[in-house]
Parts: sequence; structure tokens; C-alpha cells
Amino acid sequence: MPIYVYLCRACAQDFELLVRSDTVPACPACGGKALEKRVSLTAPAGRSAGIVSRARAQAASAGHLSNYSAAERRRS
Repeated sequence: MPIYVYLCRACAQDFELLVRSDTVPACPACGGKALEKRVSLTAPAGRSAGIVSRARAQAASAGHLSNYSAAERRRS
């Protein structure tokens, strides 16, 4: 099942949904069914140590430490 990004034409809200081909989605804000469907961009898996360390450094510089374990937070 692909994840789609929808734009509601009634209230202009963007949202993502994981839908089956036989499902008719509705806007979570207004319940409208007049939606514009777009395929969502995929994100690469962050399995490389370099990618993970850069992402953690960027998050820490923004004040977000939730992606660190409790032991790692005590060290910093």
C-alpha cells in the first residue's frame, strides 16, 4: 500500500494517508471527498553511521535530543 499525500480542495489542507486501492479517503479536517492525490516522496533509510551522526548533530543543534538514548543524553 503506498502512502499518498492529499490536498483537500474544500479546505486546502495537506495530509498523508496509507490507503488501499479500494478505499475512498476523506479529509480529516472537513470530511470532504474532493481530494487531489499526489505520490509521497520516500526517505532513504538512515543506516549509515555517518548519516545517523549528521542527523543527530542537526537535531541536537536545533534542541531536539529525542533521537538519543538516555545513556547518550547523560554523556552530552
